[in-house]
Amino acid sequence: MIRLISLATLLTVLALPAMAADAVTCSASDPSKFQPQQTLIDQLKGAGITVKQIKVEKGCYEVYGLDKAGKKVNVAYNAETLQQVANAEAGEN
Repeated sequence: MIRLISLATLLTVLALPAMAADAVTCSASDPSKFQPQQTLIDQLKGAGITVKQIKVEKGCYEVYGLDKAGKKVNVAYNAETLQQVANAEAGEN
């Protein structure tokens, strides 16, 4: 059992750099290449999120809103690809 746990831990540690390489970051492109904010709003509306405010920060759209249950949501998206960024505060760094 200990060997199995050790092996699983080792495989997880070895996979972390590969997962980090695929992590979505904010866009480094010119703002003229950013997707329209309305496209993101429509995408989020389809997921049941009501958008209250969007801030543009260093290549990310930082979204403040409410989910289906009425809980506050703070999520960041790459402004060019509209892919969700793991860190909601990504554009602020």
